[in-house]
Amino acid sequence: MKTISGRELCRILEKKGWQLKKIHGSHHVYMMAGRNERISVPVHGNKDLKIGMLRSIMKLAVISEDEL
Repeated sequence: MKTISGRELCRILEKKGWQLKKIHGSHHVYMMAGRNERISVPVHGNKDLKIGMLRSIMKLAVISEDEL
């Protein structure tokens, strides 16, 4: 699986229709109208996200590996 930074994942989420609701420290919190889920993306510069974190966010946001 390809690893990406939190900043890159934020761009992908915004393209998928997720909206940035707030930034709490280094975590960007995204929500989508009509859904109860909240996605918190850690943005630590250009540091890559760990695989487990990336997979769980991809599952919540319904993002496939091809979209990365």
